[in-house]
Amino acid sequence: QRHLVESGGGLVQPGGSLRLSCAASGSIFNIVAMGWYRRAPGKERELVATITSSSSTNYADSVKGRFTISRDIGKNTVYLQMNSLKAEDTAVYYCSATANAYTYWGQGTQVTVSS
Repeated sequence: QRHLVESGGGLVQPGGSLRLSCAASGSIFNIVAMGWYRRAPGKERELVATITSSSSTNYADSVKGRFTISRDIGKNTVYLQMNSLKAEDTAVYYCSATANAYTYWGQGTQVTVSS
């Protein structure tokens, strides 16, 4: 069973925008935070942005001012609006959801920034 389903990745030119979405299934209860992480080729997975159930947000310094995380609690969905994309943003982006001291992960969606 896929607890988190991501969509919205793809190929975009530098300076362009993409919006990622991640829907949590109804099998996950009491979600306290959702977020996005990414793994670039040859690098460790890193935090991109997180948002709590009280809408408190946290961003990696590398994306501040360019990316915006938001959440629709009613739809159990988290979004990542990515603007002014750079080649170094190229990575597989993973959605996460934390509930009852357990973190669920999505399967990942590829974002490629290239001209």
